[in-house]
Amino acid sequence: MQKIWIGSTIYFAAFRLSIAIARSNDCNVIEFLSGFDVVQAMIWSHRPTKSLALMAVFPKLNTSHQSLTIGHGHHAVTLNSRVLQSPLSGVTDLVFRRLVRRYAPESMMYTEMVQASSLQHLKETPIIMEIDPDERPISIQLFDCRPDFLASAAVKAVEQGADTIDINMGCPVNKITKNGGGSSLLRQPELAAQIVRDVVNAVDVPVTVKTRIGWDEGEINILEFSKQLQDAGAAMITVHARTRAQAYNGPADWDWIRRVKDQLEIPVIANGDIDSVESAVRCLELTGADGVMCSRGTLGYPFLVGEVDYYLKHGVEKVKPTIAQILQCASEHLEMLAAYKGDRGIYQSRKHMTWYCKGFPGAHELRSQLSQIRSVQEGQDLLKGAIETLTIA
Repeated sequence: MQKIWIGSTIYFAAFRLSIAIARSNDCNVIEFLSGFDVVQAMIWSHRPTKSLALMAVFPKLNTSHQSLTIGHGHHAVTLNSRVLQSPLSGVTDLVFRRLVRRYAPESMMYTEMVQASSLQHLKETPIIMEIDPDERPISIQLFDCRPDFLASAAVKAVEQGADTIDINMGCPVNKITKNGGGSSLLRQPELAAQIVRDVVNAVDVPVTVKTRIGWDEGEINILEFSKQLQDAGAAMITVHARTRAQAYNGPADWDWIRRVKDQLEIPVIANGDIDSVESAVRCLELTGADGVMCSRGTLGYPFLVGEVDYYLKHGVEKVKPTIAQILQCASEHLEMLAAYKGDRGIYQSRKHMTWYCKGFPGAHELRSQLSQIRSVQEGQDLLKGAIETLTIA
């Protein structure tokens, strides 16, 4: 063990030096460090504790200052967390946000994205925009390609209780992009800037944007695009380090986030492949981002945002939940969805239940059964049986 620890100490020093060299020569840090991945995995598999190893590699992360301020003056919003829960269509409803906030009470949450034009003739606020009176901080994410519709929708979102307005300029789904929304705005930077200006002028809360690095490998324009958005009044930008063409495939290229951060004055949030405490810490060190946004890593694991937040604040990792505790959380999720949405909530819960079931004997069969449940009782009985089996084993 002593030899391994001495070796890892030497490795960590080389790792930090390499980051400095790459940055000083304006190299792609991620590519420059790619050779370290295998060695890093070998060392971490023998580390005395994760926290000691993480602090050795990433000593620059100051755990005493973990606030994030969005905007300026009396409109500014200050968060006591640098870890955010990403808006996820069909996922981040009020129930899911409650679960995430249970473990990350100070983190910013986002609603599912709301189409601005759909609000034009509605007399009642749609359920997708519903916010708990005590769930702060909270942001409502909007999408569309029409500045006037977005400005009008932003006003309604603020009336609903949004602390910030987020504009989606990164969704890669065809049904969104073919109508001019989401990541298609990367190809219309002037329109994107106009949208930001109009929304900023319409509301008295910070306006933020979530986007990608470009349309495809041949059209990576995030540096120019993000600068235009900042100049238009955006108070923060979240960069998903993939192109629209990649969707969610292939590794996120965090080096583009570093380059965006280097040129902007407003906060930059890193997104893409943030699926563990280690990946979050590594991303922050490599990019210098002001915070990280967790996305798909929280599917079936609403503990992740809280785990990252806890580590950044305290420098030690929280004890991870057992499989039994994860399945108990699934049972609560199912019950809460049914109580909130009725039968529709039960049907929606099926995908969530399958996400919770992984990494233990019998998980495949349990996923198959949970994907067909028709009642809360049926689902909870299946989960209870699995928990009892795990406990006995």
